[in-house]
Amino acid sequence: MERTVRYSKKREAILNAIQGTSCHPSAEWVYQQLKPLHPDLSLGTVYRNLAFFQKQGLIRSVGVVQGQERFDGIVAPHSHFVCNSCGSVLDLPDVRPETGLEQSVSSQYGFVVERCELTFYGLCPSCLHQNQNFKEETLS
Repeated sequence: MERTVRYSKKREAILNAIQGTSCHPSAEWVYQQLKPLHPDLSLGTVYRNLAFFQKQGLIRSVGVVQGQERFDGIVAPHSHFVCNSCGSVLDLPDVRPETGLEQSVSSQYGFVVERCELTFYGLCPSCLHQNQNFKEETLS
């Protein structure tokens, strides 16, 4: 028996918050953004709706960054860069896994590959610049 999902202003606000930002937010970020507009919003409601949206294919998880799961409102295939210092997550829309990689893995290992995600880790330009300035100051 299929359950009908009722419309909710909070649910719509949560989805709009995820889809309306490029910062790849955590549930806590969404909660902090929406709490002033929806005083009765709970963090549990945010988590339940994020899980619902993932199941519906409306958002996706980028993974856990600095202890918090991060989400993306862009569900079309694309890659990401995660800064190991500040935790920023950036879209890399023009970087894709090589063509045929999913089929190759499927054939070689006997898996059924549904999708492939490519994530790079390192230092963003801002953190790299700060790191270089710190090294120069300590050497002086």
